[in-house]
Amino acid sequence: MNKKNYTYLPHILGSLLFLSIPVLSSPDFNSGEPLFSLVPFQKSFFSHVLLLLFFYLNYGYLIPTFYFSKKLTVFFALIVVCYAAIAITPSLIFREQWPQQMQSPSEMKTNFPEIKMPPPTGMPKQPVEFSRFRAMRPIEGSTLFQFLLVFFVSLLLRINQRLTDIQSEKLNTEIAYLKAQINPHFLFNTLNSLHALAITKSDDAPEAIVKLSSLMRYVVTESSEDYVPLQDEIEYVKNYISLQKLRMDNSIDFQFEIKGNTDNKIISPLLLIPFIENAFKYGINPDEESAIAILIHITQNEVLLNVKNKKVSIDLPESEKSEKGTENTLKRIKHLYPDKHEITFHETDDTFEVNLKIELT
Repeated sequence: MNKKNYTYLPHILGSLLFLSIPVLSSPDFNSGEPLFSLVPFQKSFFSHVLLLLFFYLNYGYLIPTFYFSKKLTVFFALIVVCYAAIAITPSLIFREQWPQQMQSPSEMKTNFPEIKMPPPTGMPKQPVEFSRFRAMRPIEGSTLFQFLLVFFVSLLLRINQRLTDIQSEKLNTEIAYLKAQINPHFLFNTLNSLHALAITKSDDAPEAIVKLSSLMRYVVTESSEDYVPLQDEIEYVKNYISLQKLRMDNSIDFQFEIKGNTDNKIISPLLLIPFIENAFKYGINPDEESAIAILIHITQNEVLLNVKNKKVSIDLPESEKSEKGTENTLKRIKHLYPDKHEITFHETDDTFEVNLKIELT
């Protein structure tokens, strides 16, 4: 069953439950007579059908069109019209069929001898005609209560749905904004790598440009998605590291390992790369002993990332020392995996280490 079916299921069950009320509450429910042949039941059941139609009319059209747009006069006028239609229509459609000529009690007493019989046990001591005319009494009071109940339930549910939609839209907008901040941060770091290759006139520069093109294609096409195949995300990390290795010499102690199977797993894009970027950004200095270790371990339901780098002296402009990339990634993780992630940072005088665990969906 897909998500859309789950959305419709409460409405279907609620509608069936609501329409069962006149059936279960009917005094003739266990009488053995067919309920739909009884006029009082027909009125009650049809009234509930109209109330149900009013619920969805109010929920789906009247409230969004008039109430949310502050057209309250028109809104409440239409509500009154709906109530009048629900209160009057059942009585107009379903009417008791009485004999055209009904003898009065005095006529009956003249034509027939008066027979006094005790009423059956458990039956009220009243004329038969009383129960018939009682069934014809107006039920405006009951209808008004039911109408107000349906009105306020539909209003509260619609307001709650609107608040949920606003919150969801706000969250999606914020995530899109955070992604937009991450992408330039990645681009700036990568261009620094290309700049270093261009200065040294490295023969690896053309290959670096091709890899950068592949990386940017992934960023443009996949970063707008909520989730991507884990295999694509890992391939993105591999290409990034390959690009960074082009400017590394043999003096740097670099370790990179991937364990586990990526098949049939998905993850939100660009969650792993900011921590790896920072390791290259703050952990490489050709004039110092540098070390970076990256481990990605994939289990059945989790992805574990461990990144550790040795601290080195770096000369970066203040604008490049910003930690916005990491901060924004942490915000995204909290939004997308609120109860399904763990992250720890461990820092000493010489090293910096981050451990991230994400439970896959």
